[in-house]
Amino acid sequence: MQHAVGSPLPPPPQPGHGPAAGWSQAAHHPGAHPGPGPAGTPPPAPGFAGPPGPSGPAPHAPAPHAPAPAPHQPAPHPQAPHSPPLQGQPPHPGVPQHAPQPSPQPPSRDTTGHVQLPPGGPVAMPSPPPAAGTADATATTLAVLLIGPAGAGKTSVAKFWADQRRVPTAHISLDDVREWVRSGFADPQSGWNDHSEAQYRLARRTCGFAARNFLANGISCILDDAVFPDRPVVGLGGWKRHVGPGLLPVVLLPGLEIVLERNAERSGNRRLTDEEVARIHGRMAGWYGSGLPIIDNSQMDVPTTARVLDDVLARSIASPPQW
Repeated sequence: MQHAVGSPLPPPPQPGHGPAAGWSQAAHHPGAHPGPGPAGTPPPAPGFAGPPGPSGPAPHAPAPHAPAPAPHQPAPHPQAPHSPPLQGQPPHPGVPQHAPQPSPQPPSRDTTGHVQLPPGGPVAMPSPPPAAGTADATATTLAVLLIGPAGAGKTSVAKFWADQRRVPTAHISLDDVREWVRSGFADPQSGWNDHSEAQYRLARRTCGFAARNFLANGISCILDDAVFPDRPVVGLGGWKRHVGPGLLPVVLLPGLEIVLERNAERSGNRRLTDEEVARIHGRMAGWYGSGLPIIDNSQMDVPTTARVLDDVLARSIASPPQW
């Protein structure tokens, strides 16, 4: 009987004779190596595939168009999975090869949430204008320190001046930064002590760091502080250390009557007693003769004072003050 699919089944084994004579186990297990038969039985001849079926091809004749059997290849040397091949050897077939992972790259400057900023360094003196021209203080990146007693109008002038400039400008107020401390705030009005002194120094240093970072990124700064001429180490000297030698100090010093009047309009912990205002104003008089530019804004409003400040800064750029 001809089987529709596959090779013919072997005849049933005879008792005591093992597999049917002439049938090799390799006939039903392609690729297996034929082993020796029972004792005394010679192995089949090479290429012998067993007797043909009733209507099969002649013995020893390969099947039509059947490919020649591939020669036996020795098994590859066992190697640990996923291990890289030895140097100079091709990768083993069947073993997944892992491509080297590229080193992580930092986000680009255009990546959302990651903006690289130049570090702030000491501020240098602005470049003087050409000999034939005059510096335009409104379009130059500057670091300005506005000095004056309480009630001189420093904060109002600094804000207006920063708002009207043609280049990006920040206003950094020492009092605002000092009042960042909420719990444990050391108010000098309750008595000047080591805690209030430390918080003033910390606020000045914080303002200096902020100014350097703004200026390093092309943003001008104006800072305001009541700097005393009789304390150069924590006054101008401290600001010079915190910001740099390019800081341009300008003193805003109206008359005592004007200062008292403006101080009376204040509220909260920024309003001082008249005695304290008079004492501070007297100490500020030491700036006369110091070489720093002084603006007496007793009869000036805020916009006028800001225009005068631009003129003073233009002269300071052309001929920096010695301080």
